[in-house]
Amino acid sequence: MRRDARLALEEDRDVVGSVVRSKSRMGLALAGAALALAVLLPDRAEAQFGLGGGPLGVARFAVGHVIGLSRLRHARMAVRGGRYRSAALRSQDPRGAQREQLSNPYILRAALSAQAALSGWRGGRRPQGWWRHPDGSYGWAGPVFWPFAHDDLTNAVIFADATSISLYGYGDIYAAIFAPYAATELAAYTAPQGRRARKIPSAQNICDVSDPAGFPADRIAAAVQLSELHRTALDDLSAAWLSARDSIRSACPTQVPATATERLGLMRERLEAMIKATDTIAPQLAKFVDLLDDGQKAKLDALANERRAALAAGQRKDARAEAACDPDNDPRYDVKAQRQYEQLVQQQWPAADIASTLKLDDIARARLDVLQDTTLRTMETLSACPTKAAATPQARLAAVKARLETMLQAVKGVGDALDDFEADLSDEQKAGFEAMGPKRGA
Repeated sequence: MRRDARLALEEDRDVVGSVVRSKSRMGLALAGAALALAVLLPDRAEAQFGLGGGPLGVARFAVGHVIGLSRLRHARMAVRGGRYRSAALRSQDPRGAQREQLSNPYILRAALSAQAALSGWRGGRRPQGWWRHPDGSYGWAGPVFWPFAHDDLTNAVIFADATSISLYGYGDIYAAIFAPYAATELAAYTAPQGRRARKIPSAQNICDVSDPAGFPADRIAAAVQLSELHRTALDDLSAAWLSARDSIRSACPTQVPATATERLGLMRERLEAMIKATDTIAPQLAKFVDLLDDGQKAKLDALANERRAALAAGQRKDARAEAACDPDNDPRYDVKAQRQYEQLVQQQWPAADIASTLKLDDIARARLDVLQDTTLRTMETLSACPTKAAATPQARLAAVKARLETMLQAVKGVGDALDDFEADLSDEQKAGFEAMGPKRGA
């Protein structure tokens, strides 16, 4: 049995080697995802396989955990019911399924965020949580909001794919108000633990892997024939991108946000850091792109086309989901999706339960109604369906910034309504309100 495990690990090492050698964006994303998982779960690797420290042992465990010995169990759970469901479940052959995972970094990212989000929730025994995004990822991983923030900026601006960004909205605001985690579960993400005892990634580790693939400077340089002047501008853009990443990481929570007010405050801080990041990137991005001639710009745009083609080749399209979110297929896509979503979330909003449990008077109940209405209205301004990508990187960056600013205003509005609701509540009532989220997730 030990020999079989060793052989499997050797096979996984070969998979890692082939990915690292690949110059494609997909290969880089997989390698980054494997390292990210190694960062998130270092001690579990040693405990499960006795691999000890060292990058090779941890990397073996990381890839094995996602696509190897467990036959994609965690990755499948992460994406079941989402956009990439058919791609994740298509093959019953574990080696064939591994190859399919190599072509789709989104599945790996979904698995990583699910692992981070669920390891501290209900003892890590639940296959999925109710606050999951449609693609299987999670906007809240313990106390961390938007765990892959910087990577999402790269995808949207360079590769013209804002799908992940578009999934952030009402559901994450709802999860901030009614947090699924109990206080002790959240505390586990920031409490120091022994080297062998840690099973839950720290909030800092989650923030540190927000950019698993890194800025694709080498990919851009290989695609676009650059002069020395171009390379200098690209180096400046890479430096700005790293600075933007660091500014987002600086908004990582160092303490557990224990109340809905604090969680909404953390959302504001993270969104403000992301907006600041776009301002950091903008001048250097414009400088680099403006130096390119039309042919070079076309080659830069081709990176986004290649990415879409690679993803499309590795997955089966869900025609109904596509029609619901593709403005080219259905101009009313946002209306239909919004109505379906609204019907679902109105059933989830526990207004009656809150009123009865907290014994609210008429004034408090009216303020609760305002809070509910304010939160539900965020669906009108934060559609879960991505719009068609703009033609240039600068325009895409501006679109990302506009989306983030819209979400920031929505979070501020909900925060104001929450402050009004809680203004005259007793400490006992506030505690009862905070208990609603973990209670509903039980």
